[in-house]
Amino acid sequence: MAATDLGKIDSRPSPLRLIPAAILLVAVLALAAAPWWAGRADLRLLMEALAYLALAQMWNLLAGYTGLVSVGQQAYVGLGGYLFFALTIFAGVPVIPAMALAALITALIAIPTGWIAFRLNGAYFAIGTWVIAEVFRLVAAQVAALGGGSGISLPVGIVRALGDRAAIEMTMYYMAFFIGISSVLFVWLLLRSRWGLALTAIRDSELAAETLGVNTRRVKFLIYVITAGFTALAGSFIFLQKLRITPDAAFSLNDWTAFVIFIVVIGGIGTIEGPILGVIVFFALREVAADWGTWYLMLMGGIAIAVMLIDKRGLYGWLKHRLGLVLLPTNRTLD
Repeated sequence: MAATDLGKIDSRPSPLRLIPAAILLVAVLALAAAPWWAGRADLRLLMEALAYLALAQMWNLLAGYTGLVSVGQQAYVGLGGYLFFALTIFAGVPVIPAMALAALITALIAIPTGWIAFRLNGAYFAIGTWVIAEVFRLVAAQVAALGGGSGISLPVGIVRALGDRAAIEMTMYYMAFFIGISSVLFVWLLLRSRWGLALTAIRDSELAAETLGVNTRRVKFLIYVITAGFTALAGSFIFLQKLRITPDAAFSLNDWTAFVIFIVVIGGIGTIEGPILGVIVFFALREVAADWGTWYLMLMGGIAIAVMLIDKRGLYGWLKHRLGLVLLPTNRTLD
C-alpha cells in the first residue's frame, strides 16, 4: 500500500450506503418541488425550518467541531438582519445582493469581535459571546434611522421589486431552500477537505491535534468568522420574511440560540445529520405543543435532558450506532 493512499476518503458505493443516499436525494427533490405540492402555510413553515437548519448547522460546526460553545450567535442573526434592512432601505441595494453583502460585512465585523471573544476560555467564552450580542442589541436600539427601540419595517416597494405575489413566494422559498441546503453541503464539503481533517482532530482531541501540528487557534478563529457570516445570511432572510425588525426580536437569545442549541443537542452534536433530525423533531414538537404556553418550553427542556442522559450522542448518534445509518459520509479509511 502506497503512502499516498493513507487517509483517502472512502467513496466506494455499497448497498448499505445507497439506501440512505437515495432517501436523502428524494428528500431534497421533494423540498425542491415544494411550491408545486405544498400550500402557502406549509411553504412558510418550510422556509422557517430551512432557516433554522442553516443556523443549527453553523452552531454545530462551531461547537461540535471546535468546542466553541457560543450562546451569543443571535448577535450575527440580528446584525445580518439590520445590515440587510440598512442596505436595502438607505443604499438601494437589491434584495439578493443585499443579503450577500450583509453576510460579508458581518463576517468582517466578526473578526474584531472574535478577537475579543477568543481572549476568553470555556464558560467565559460563552458568557463573552452573550455580552457581545447584548452590546449589538443596545447599539441597534440607539440608531434612530433604523427605528431605535421600536424597530423598522421593510418598505413594500422593496419586496414588490421581486415580482407579483406568486413570484415573491416562489423567490423567497428558493432563497430559504438555497440557504438551508447550502449550509448542509458547505459543512459536508468542508469536513471532506483537509480543513475537515483538522476539525475532526480538534473534535476528537484538541491536545492531540496540536501535537500533530494543527494550528487549533487559527482553525477555530476561521470557523468562528465563517459561521458568523453564514448565520447573518440566514438572519437577513428571516427578517426579509418577517418584513419588520426590532432589537429584541433580532437579538433574541431564546429564538436564535436556545432553540438552535436544543435542535443540535437532541439531533446529535458533532454530526451533519444531527441538526437535520433535530430540526424535524423541533418543528414537529412546535406544531403539536406550541399552544401549551410555558409547558411547551418545559417539555423541550425535559426532552433535551432525557436525550443527554440516555445517549449523549443524540438521536442521530443512537440511530447510527443501532442501524449504521450514514446519510453524509465524511469518514476516511485506509485502502
